Amino acid sequence: MTPMPRFTAHDGTTLAYHVTGDGPPLLCVPGGAGRASSYLGDLGGLHRHRTLLLLDNRGTGDSDTPADPATYRRDRLAADVDALRAHLGVDRVDLLGHSAGAGIAMAYAEQHPDRLASLILLTPSLRAIGATPTDTDWADHLRAHAHQPWFADAAAALKAWSDGDDTTANRLAAAPLFYGRWDERARAHAAAETTEASRAAQAGYAADGAFSPGHTRRALADLDLPVLVYAGGADPVSPPHLVRQLVELIPDAAYVEQPGAGHFPWLDDPAFLVEHLRDFPTR
Repeated sequence: MTPMPRFTAHDGTTLAYHVTGDGPPLLCVPGGAGRASSYLGDLGGLHRHRTLLLLDNRGTGDSDTPADPATYRRDRLAADVDALRAHLGVDRVDLLGHSAGAGIAMAYAEQHPDRLASLILLTPSLRAIGATPTDTDWADHLRAHAHQPWFADAAAALKAWSDGDDTTANRLAAAPLFYGRWDERARAHAAAETTEASRAAQAGYAADGAFSPGHTRRALADLDLPVLVYAGGADPVSPPHLVRQLVELIPDAAYVEQPGAGHFPWLDDPAFLVEHLRDFPTR
């Protein structure tokens, strides 16, 4: 049995990553924040075209818990990405970040643009550029799902969660609102969060100082490399109209919007996602 690959971060914390697939390597940073990379799966079959290097951020999955909780902060997690790049022995990497992991990828682009070959921001969290869904965005999203049989329970759980009652029960009850299709696969994916998530890593991600939107916007505007920004058409976390604000910041960035997709688009229409990601950037 091949041992799980591990490497040592700047502060001595031992981190793990998982390798699956064939083709040019793509370093993948999960979100959550604070969720193990296992929720990414094989990104809907993308592993048939790319070798996916799935990083378990510190304190999640098979990576060790750091001695200093301050190292969970979004901007500081970029140092772990660079430690993995160095461990791989490459000068530049193709990098994908999903959700809060896209926030880490943006921090990496700020700090190490010369070490990036390309960047994919998949249904990205937008706090890094100072954008978040508004009450109107959420109202529109709820209205669009009011006909669903699960809607009343999900809406009540979402309100309780947003009011501070962040329990496992409320997260699971609200979960249908974050998927484009609430089928058996989505149910299993949502239920797995209870074993994949680290509350300490989640809390540390957004600690004071984690976000400097002005600096991030300027850094993104200076990027000179292939960038793909990917939105789900029915994603309440990263609504397309806000994702397009991110696209407008980055020179020559490509934009893809997957119709009807939620925050985890590889579950909703994997063939669509793979079709748009497998050859990016064109080689």
